[in-house]
Amino acid sequence: MLLSTITGPHDLAALSYDQLDALAEEIRELIVASVSKTGGHLGSNLGAVELTIALHRVFESPADIMLWDTGHQTYVHKMLTGRVSAFEGLRQADGISGYPSREESPHDWIENSHASTVLSYAHGLATAEASAHGSGRRIIAVIGDGALTGGMAYEGINNLGHAKSNVTIILNDNGRSYAPTVSLLTDSLVKIRSNPVYMRRQAKIEQIAENIPWVGDHIERSIHATKAAIRYMWEPPAFFENLGVHYLGPFDGHDIEGLEAAMRNADEFDGPTVIHVLTQKGRGYAPAENDPIKNMHDTSGVKAGSFTQAFTEQLIKQAEEHPELVAITAAMPDSTGLLPFRERFPDRTFDVGIAEQHAVTAAAGMAMGGLRPVVAVYSTFMTRAFDQVNLDVGLHRQPVIFCLDRAGVTGDDGPSHHGLLDMVLFTKVPGMTVFAPSSYQELQVQLSDAVDLCTDGPAMIRWSKQAAPSVTEAEVGTGLNARKARSGNDVCIIGVGKMFEDAVEAAEILKAKGISATVWDPRVVSPPDTQMIENAASHSLVVTIEDGLRNGGAGDGFRDKIESHMHSIGADAASCEIRVLGMPRAYVPHDKPATILARYGLNAAGIVDVVTNALDG
Repeated sequence: MLLSTITGPHDLAALSYDQLDALAEEIRELIVASVSKTGGHLGSNLGAVELTIALHRVFESPADIMLWDTGHQTYVHKMLTGRVSAFEGLRQADGISGYPSREESPHDWIENSHASTVLSYAHGLATAEASAHGSGRRIIAVIGDGALTGGMAYEGINNLGHAKSNVTIILNDNGRSYAPTVSLLTDSLVKIRSNPVYMRRQAKIEQIAENIPWVGDHIERSIHATKAAIRYMWEPPAFFENLGVHYLGPFDGHDIEGLEAAMRNADEFDGPTVIHVLTQKGRGYAPAENDPIKNMHDTSGVKAGSFTQAFTEQLIKQAEEHPELVAITAAMPDSTGLLPFRERFPDRTFDVGIAEQHAVTAAAGMAMGGLRPVVAVYSTFMTRAFDQVNLDVGLHRQPVIFCLDRAGVTGDDGPSHHGLLDMVLFTKVPGMTVFAPSSYQELQVQLSDAVDLCTDGPAMIRWSKQAAPSVTEAEVGTGLNARKARSGNDVCIIGVGKMFEDAVEAAEILKAKGISATVWDPRVVSPPDTQMIENAASHSLVVTIEDGLRNGGAGDGFRDKIESHMHSIGADAASCEIRVLGMPRAYVPHDKPATILARYGLNAAGIVDVVTNALDG
């Protein structure tokens, strides 16, 4: 087994190309075996095997700085940098991350899983390395074609070209965005243009031409015109070169020898260079190759009984009743549950790519034009577009509905994927109505209410990745009202969203201890129901619990309202003690969601401890 002999990138140098091909197959086998056990990203890593091998044979990580966008395509990179044996613990507690991690290895520079950022990192690092404080280290940035749908990537390209930064950009194209029809002639042009000797000779000819009076000006313009004609006829668009970035390719992303030659040639050019590499997502694993939706990009999907499934069903129902309703997502129509909607309403579904900011402002424009946009994005990705939510939608009081999947503690994907900020941020947008469903049925009612009631401003519905409780009709609220699930005298417990279930369980445990509890499902986090606030203020102890950030979150908002109410009626605020339970201000590593929540006391047992300690004290 060749893979077992790889302790670091230096071990690749002695292998023949036949051995490297065999190594690639071993790597694919391990990826499939590991992801089958632990979950994770499959298709993207299967497609990047030869590319990653070539990168580590040409460049010298970590002496050379290798950056990845996004980090979900780095399983092979981790294997080749001494972490093969750690793959048994992929995405498991105390095991290796599914993304690059600076804590794991000096080969991992950035822990990004939010796409389109790598070229900005590269520009910054290249600037530092070229300064008096740097040592001139090489910068290699690997970016997928999907990430190039994000505006930040173009901001990075623009600055790289303007600054003439020495950065090698690997465009890993496993789609069709930049894939031209390649013929023998274009292959020849690619080889010529990727040869630094040819390029230096061409530059010398152009310099000579420029120095010839009058005639030189015509010759120079003819040379440039001819080059431009060839580019536009036979190569991908000269977009990169117009921004000052040299373009090479496209190359077969599964030909290690050819990739190495391209990378070595690119390293001899001054300024930034793009090497366009065509790869096959899911390569070597038939189920992934034949998956028409996403080549088994990951092992997630819409599970039966999930909050996402509840959203899908109700969205289609609402669309049938409201012909103006449209759905928008940012490159995640599958994971956010929009595929069935797209099949039913293809002309009313918009996937804008990895461009959350554009998605939000486009939704504002659609709403201004009379449509009713529903924006479906993961909670962690929506934080990238908060400015647009606040000023493009909120300021204009447009009735856009934001549906945030994977809110709260998500678990296996680590700190970048937890959706801990949505309630902190969105509750601060004037006129924003924020819903937090506690069950399958509640989400469907709340989506209907958002469409019918939130017509003079935006609304947000946020839900957990975990399974949704299924409840009876009597356990579902209505409108913008909170729902009181049980009454008691000793403590009032307010359980937000998925934490409502724990609040009810805690009340049962407390009852056995002789402590009676009132339990509220707030349903609407902002603005909170006045009746719930007044009822909570009548208790000597109030405990709120949420799976978002504690500071500035839902509980803090409830506390402010309770204290304001007590002040308004002349009551002593000290007579009502308020405990707010939520996630700390910290970057939380990957683990199972239930384990993470229990660690911070965010479960029934944690509520019981807080209540008993407060009452005993």
